[in-house]
Amino acid sequence: MLFVCLEIFFARIIDVSISTFRMMIMVRKKSIFTPILAFCEVFVWFIAARKALNTNIDSILIPICYSLGYATGTYIGGCLSRKFIKNVNSIEVTTKRNNTKLINALRSEGYAVSVISLKNNYRDKKDMLIIDVKSKNTQETVKLIKELDPKAFIVVRDTKIVHNGYIK
Repeated sequence: MLFVCLEIFFARIIDVSISTFRMMIMVRKKSIFTPILAFCEVFVWFIAARKALNTNIDSILIPICYSLGYATGTYIGGCLSRKFIKNVNSIEVTTKRNNTKLINALRSEGYAVSVISLKNNYRDKKDMLIIDVKSKNTQETVKLIKELDPKAFIVVRDTKIVHNGYIK
């Protein structure tokens, strides 16, 4: 029984990891690999489902292992996606007008910063800074912004396609 449970558990890890990774690739429009991954995913899923449903073992451990494999596969697939799919984030920072301290600090760290003057009905004059960074640099960039301007309004967006420009 332990062997059957482990087979189901690891098969589900494999098929759900592939599924999660495939979905991230599809979102990124790298669709050449998606049919191959979809085939592998469904093939492994079929084996796991058949094994779980056709066993003559009447134990709660079968659905538990099936479910644990799914949960673990989701986690592993997300980790694989972050590791192998390189993406770009756009960080939008709304700050006080002419915040040269923040702008110069970001530029001295090697970031390209676009500055847009915002119009509003309030007395406060604001600028929006737009910085495109690789996803692996997002947290350190946000941390730097918060250190230099704790009141800054920060929005991080996942960017699908980038043409030209400079990205640290």
